[in-house]
Amino acid sequence: MMARVAAAIALTAIRAAAHEGEPLEPHDLPTAWVLDPWILIPLALSGWLYWRGSRPLWADKPGRGIRRWEARAFWAGWAALAVALVSPLHALGEALFSAHMAQHELMMVVAAPLVVLGRPLVPFLWGLPLSWRRRAGRLGQYGWFQAGWRALSHPLSAWSIHAVAVWIWHVPGLYEATVENDLIHTFQHVSFLGSALLFWWALIHGREAGMGHGAAIVYVFTTALHGGALGAILTFAPTTWYPIYENTTWAWGLTALEDQQLAGLIMWIPAGLLYAVAALALAVSLMRESEASLIRREAEARTRHAEG
Repeated sequence: MMARVAAAIALTAIRAAAHEGEPLEPHDLPTAWVLDPWILIPLALSGWLYWRGSRPLWADKPGRGIRRWEARAFWAGWAALAVALVSPLHALGEALFSAHMAQHELMMVVAAPLVVLGRPLVPFLWGLPLSWRRRAGRLGQYGWFQAGWRALSHPLSAWSIHAVAVWIWHVPGLYEATVENDLIHTFQHVSFLGSALLFWWALIHGREAGMGHGAAIVYVFTTALHGGALGAILTFAPTTWYPIYENTTWAWGLTALEDQQLAGLIMWIPAGLLYAVAALALAVSLMRESEASLIRREAEARTRHAEG
C-alpha cells in the first residue's frame, strides 16, 4: 500500500515537473496537486499540534478547554485550507484568475473564521513541550508584547490591515508578480491568510470583543462592502487588468476578460453571502446575549424586591 502511495506521489511530481513553465490545461488537472514542503509541513504541523494539545485537555473530560463544536470548526477550517493550498485549485490559479480568486476567498472567508472559532492557541500551547510553553507564557507577560498585541488586534487595526492586504495585492503589477514569482506568491498568501486570521480573531476573541457584537457586525459588513466593490470593479472593467492570463485562459474555454468577470463575481457574490452569514450569526448571538442580560436584570430586580 505504502509503495503504491509513494509511486503515485512520484508520478504526480514527475508530471508536474514535465509541465512546469507551461500553462495548465484541463488534462493536467488531476495530477496538479501541490507537494511543496513549505506548504505541507506548516499545514501538517498545525494539525498535529492541535491534535496533540487536545489530548491532555480532553483526557479527563471531553470538551474541557475547547468545546467539541470548536474542535469541529477548526478541523473544517483546516480542511478548507488544505483544499485551497494543496489541491489542484492552487495550480489552476496560475491559468485562471477566477480560480486564484476562489482560492483566496476560500482561505479568507471560509478557512480563517473556522480556524479562529476553533480557538487554536489553547491546544497549540498544550501541544508544545513544557519548557516551550513556559517561555511562551513569559513572553505574554511582557508589557511591550501586551501593548503591541493589543494595538495590533484592535478591531479597527485588524480591519485596516486586512483591507490594505486585499486591495494592494490586486494592483496589476504586484498581482502579476505573484503569478511569476513563487516567493512573492507565498508572501501574498501569508498576507491574505494572516490578515484574515487577525481580523476574525479580533472580532471573535479579541480584548475589544466585549465592545459587543453590534460593532463586530459593522466591521463584517464594511469588509463585505469594500470587497464587493473591488469585485464589482473587476466584473465591469472594460479591459483586462492582468495580461499575464491572456495566454492561459483559452484552454478552459474563456477569454481573459470573461475569466476576470468571473473572478469579480466570485469576490462580489459568494464571498459577500458568506460575510452576510457571518453578520447574521453575530446578530443572533447579540440577540441571545441581550435576552440573557434582560433575564439576569429581571432576576436581580426580583431578588432585591424580595429582600426589601
